[in-house]
Amino acid sequence: MACDGAGLAKVGRGLPQRKVWPIHHRVEADMAAKRPPALDRIDLKILAALQRDGRMTNQKLADTVGLSPRACLERVRRLENAGVITGYQAVVELARLSRPVNVFAEIVMEKHARGARFEERLAAIEEVVECWQVSGTVDYLARFVCPDLATYEALTTRLIDDPNLGVARIVSHVALRPIRKFQGYPQALLSRAPA
Repeated sequence: MACDGAGLAKVGRGLPQRKVWPIHHRVEADMAAKRPPALDRIDLKILAALQRDGRMTNQKLADTVGLSPRACLERVRRLENAGVITGYQAVVELARLSRPVNVFAEIVMEKHARGARFEERLAAIEEVVECWQVSGTVDYLARFVCPDLATYEALTTRLIDDPNLGVARIVSHVALRPIRKFQGYPQALLSRAPA
């Protein structure tokens, strides 16, 4: 069996087929690809600063962490390429645009085998802005942001009434006012190595 430069083995009538690497090569490659980069104190300062202000100029960020602009940009790109920084977002103060209803929903499934189908449905609902699978007496915690309670009720009724999803019940908690909004992860967590 001859092999070309792209890792393709020539078999049979000259048709290329992908060469199958032994399993240990694939596992080592997967492990290397998923291993986060080693972060030093400057990387942690960069992460903390960008959590506070994602629109900070590279010059200001470099001054904040004590690097040259070029070195700072290289570190930010390394963190982005490693998947440590996954994006930048504008934080919208929705109350200045409309009067939405925030509802935290506890969702209990009757058939856990249908969880994947349910998760796909939730991911397709624009009003579900966040959802977590959790342990305990409920299966999911979801945050809905809707223009009004009627919209929320219609959405949750469709979820409960669909026999293919297996939703047993949804307990709703209408948010009255925020006490503390998410503003980034604690800096102490940024420096811990994953287990």
